[in-house]
Amino acid sequence: MIEQEALIGSLQAIGMSAYEAKAYLALIGANRPINGYEVAKRSGVPRSTVYETLAKLLARGAAFEVRSADDSTEYVALPPDALVRRLRHTFGEHLDDLSHALPHVTAPPTSHLLHTIEGRDAVIERARDLVDRATQTLDVSAWSDELEELAPFLRKAETRGVELSLLRFGREIAPIGHTLVHMFAAPGVVLDRVGCRLVVIAADREEVLIGGVVEGGSVWGVFSDDPAVVLVAIEYIRHDIAFQILVERLGLAEVEALYRTDPTLVRLATGRGAPGLDRRMAPENR
Repeated sequence: MIEQEALIGSLQAIGMSAYEAKAYLALIGANRPINGYEVAKRSGVPRSTVYETLAKLLARGAAFEVRSADDSTEYVALPPDALVRRLRHTFGEHLDDLSHALPHVTAPPTSHLLHTIEGRDAVIERARDLVDRATQTLDVSAWSDELEELAPFLRKAETRGVELSLLRFGREIAPIGHTLVHMFAAPGVVLDRVGCRLVVIAADREEVLIGGVVEGGSVWGVFSDDPAVVLVAIEYIRHDIAFQILVERLGLAEVEALYRTDPTLVRLATGRGAPGLDRRMAPENR
């Protein structure tokens, strides 16, 4: 069962105040006409503001006045299914209007964007934006933890005919189209060398999100539509995919032997992370 606070939060998200949400829930919970005093008692809305709150619900069409047998005023809620249908219709019309009007007021870009994103929810949401907007290609390199959250959106992109090139790090998860698994080096070795779980998503060769999940620290991201940044990200993903195919063909043991003996490969395999990652670590992990 959905928690009361979650319901209040959802109603606030569609424009109700906290008092309106509480009063509406009290009305549907009663499932019969009740007066303002009882609404205040059931909802916790102060009696001094309950009638003002009910007036706002009436104006929204989320509640109605009825006359009781003794001619006093009582209130009844618009049934939840009717409220949801009305909201879908109203918001749908507004969204249709915006989708047609906003592009006409958008000025042509004069420079390329690069902005930072903080927090897991914000990074994943921005990644979903890129996946949803893609119409031709998606180049993706990510770890299983993040791919599981993005999987439904990646699968929808495939059904739209988007060409998906995906490289997965870490544990096995339900397959997403044609996924290549990062075999060399082992996930633990990669994580130790890089210092974070990288998430790289390039859409239509036009925009890219590069994110990092620091163990015990923060989740961050950078978005850009700068062609140089986009191309570097795509080349990184596609070269990594090509290398994994070579590992499959040559054999893991052969590649590991090369990395132990070839001076250039030994040099390239050294080093860990980037100095700036230390600032994103939790204090106890620094």
